[in-house]
Amino acid sequence: MEKSIDENKQGERLVLENKPENTKKLFIESYGCAMNFSDSEVVAAILSDNGYNTTQILEEADLVLVNTCSIRDKAEQTIRKRLEKYNAVKRKNTKMKVGVLGCMAERLKSQFLEEEKIVDLVVGPDAYKDLPNLLNEVEEGRDAINVILSKEETYGDISPVRLMSNGITALVSITRGCDNMCTFCVVPFTRGRERSREPQSIMTEIQDLWSKGFKEITLLGQNVDSYLWYGGGLKKDFINASEIQKATAVHFDQLLEMVATAFPKMRIRFSTSNPQDMHESVLHVIAKYPNICKHIHLPVQSGSNRILKEMNRLHTREEYMALIDKIRSIIPDCAISQDLIAGFPTETETDHQDTISLMEYVKYNHGYMYAYSERPGTLAGRKMTDDVPEETKGRRLQEIVDLQQKHAWFRSEEFIGKTVEVLIEKISKKSKEEFSGRNSQNTTVVFPKENYKIGDFVNVKINSCTSGTLKGQAVGYSQMN
Repeated sequence: MEKSIDENKQGERLVLENKPENTKKLFIESYGCAMNFSDSEVVAAILSDNGYNTTQILEEADLVLVNTCSIRDKAEQTIRKRLEKYNAVKRKNTKMKVGVLGCMAERLKSQFLEEEKIVDLVVGPDAYKDLPNLLNEVEEGRDAINVILSKEETYGDISPVRLMSNGITALVSITRGCDNMCTFCVVPFTRGRERSREPQSIMTEIQDLWSKGFKEITLLGQNVDSYLWYGGGLKKDFINASEIQKATAVHFDQLLEMVATAFPKMRIRFSTSNPQDMHESVLHVIAKYPNICKHIHLPVQSGSNRILKEMNRLHTREEYMALIDKIRSIIPDCAISQDLIAGFPTETETDHQDTISLMEYVKYNHGYMYAYSERPGTLAGRKMTDDVPEETKGRRLQEIVDLQQKHAWFRSEEFIGKTVEVLIEKISKKSKEEFSGRNSQNTTVVFPKENYKIGDFVNVKINSCTSGTLKGQAVGYSQMN
């Protein structure tokens, strides 16, 4: 059982501006976190330089790639169902090749080639530059696999192709991997050690986006707050770095300020933060610059200190609440969203009530909530018994979801009567006469189109709401235009 609020659509088909000289067709789908979608843009760029244009029609593809997620069993089952669909198409188009990318590829490795006879190549998150060579292997009739994790690869030298782009918002990866080793999480095993991307390559990418008319970026990483650049390499090497390197190091607060000052008319978001790595200096930068969105995604996972320790989360309930207080003090209008897991091994009813009480304390704007799913290879999977009955997990999850719904309503109602700045991203799904966009707090806002256009920053006075959407009337352009 898995439920979430403010959930992004997954499995979207991606569209690329095609090159007329390319003769082969690529169909690519992405599932899971935003990093996977960002990686698919890197893959599309690499293959675009190797003769592939993208297509939205599966049946005409020469190459089908699925970028996978391993964070929960449900995600992996979704991928296996998609492979069944590909298999049915491949029986009619025998020249079609199928590849699995991403975290699931890294976790299962050669098992994919053995179990899923449809799969021709398996490529881990750090091996995408090897795709042309692997495709040559496939063309010569050999199975191809590269899932070697890298300590340096950031793809900073690749100019991503903007897939599914509205020309308004874009993802910019700044870190890869994770060092935190939460007991439930496969990311350190599927994406490797944490490393940061060179600041100038980030600034160059943002400059390119700005020159093409993009209005908003999201700085992306498994743990953006631990961003650290002092000349390259793993974070642990900073301990032995020279004094000159230390003096010239760039931390996340500095990178965020660099971007905000260099692009004052571009809106900036970031994700994801980790409570133990978020420093007060970052909060002051957010508060200082109006073009940095007032929204922090701050996963907590549980409100119980005992469960947090079992999860190897490097923060306590009290430390997390103190950080919330600090955010509220420095950035009073900041929205906060969460990740929560119901039914972690050994979780008692008291532990669950600790989570409920923490939610009552914070009253999150948005949330992503899941029942615990044992992941093979993780410490929890190896050492802990998944001993909470599924029925109990489901009931606890539903209680969390219901409370989040209540809090989302509360946070939405706080906007009624206020005027918020909205970046128009698209036409509303429910009415062609309305635009849809997000405010600084990452809440969807819909309003009549009038004479505005997609890409405009507009001030909207809010007059009604649902738990996830604000409704209002535009009252003029904002200063960001």
